[in-house]
Amino acid sequence: MGHRLLKNLKRNRRMRRRNHKMKEKQEEKEKEKKLQRWYNSLPPVSKAFGTLCLLTTVACQLKLVQFFHLALLYEEVFLRFQIWRLITNFFCLGPFSVNFGIRLLMIARYGVQLEKGPFDGRTADFLWMMMFGALSLLALSAIPLLRFPFLGISLVFMLLYVWSREFPNAQVNLYGLVALKAFYLPWAMLALDVIFGSPLMPDLLGIFAGHIYYFLTVLHPLSSGQNILKTPGWVHRLVARWGVNARVNRAQFNPVARGPSSTSTTTTTGGAFTGRSYRLNR
Repeated sequence: MGHRLLKNLKRNRRMRRRNHKMKEKQEEKEKEKKLQRWYNSLPPVSKAFGTLCLLTTVACQLKLVQFFHLALLYEEVFLRFQIWRLITNFFCLGPFSVNFGIRLLMIARYGVQLEKGPFDGRTADFLWMMMFGALSLLALSAIPLLRFPFLGISLVFMLLYVWSREFPNAQVNLYGLVALKAFYLPWAMLALDVIFGSPLMPDLLGIFAGHIYYFLTVLHPLSSGQNILKTPGWVHRLVARWGVNARVNRAQFNPVARGPSSTSTTTTTGGAFTGRSYRLNR
């Protein structure tokens, strides 16, 4: 009798362990599915940019390639014709670190919210904004005093600046410590970089490039009625050729057209923002 009872206890333990393992596997599969659904829901340009930044860092960490071979070095570009450096430097956010994670999260939040909000259904315009920003940063970096080998952080800061102008009155919690309006967020992030000793040049270049884009597509058209930075036709054709679905999860966002002087306030809770500046780049 005691032997049979002991046997039953062992069998029950094995069954509990098996059920526990099956439950853990199911939970892991659910997490993987959620992550996959989230990734698939990302808009195309932000997803491509963030993915390339992540893959670049992974490749460098695995020593498949060195950051040096991806850096923007004009001597190498013009003397050795290493043209790829003009592009690859934008995907370098540095090695795995807290700063790298923050920059990647900035793409996932501010880039995605821009592309799903003000740029919803306008993938070509968003791609052109990124391309114009990259070209502006390359031109600025050609100036010796402004030269910096990696402009990926600058491009991320450009996204942050444009987002802050599109949603200037949104309330943002900075690391849960300080609440401020989104309009001041780029400068708050700049101040944090000063505190932590990070280079300021990439941040400043990104803010400047973002202001150039915002001025040419919003402020100047509002004052003059003329848009001098329309998205070229070849960009529209490129997006159409790719067959990009420009309206990913549109129901999540409800952008409302408004003037730049709107005083509406939105509290950020990790979700969408409503309201945007009037844009003539259509």
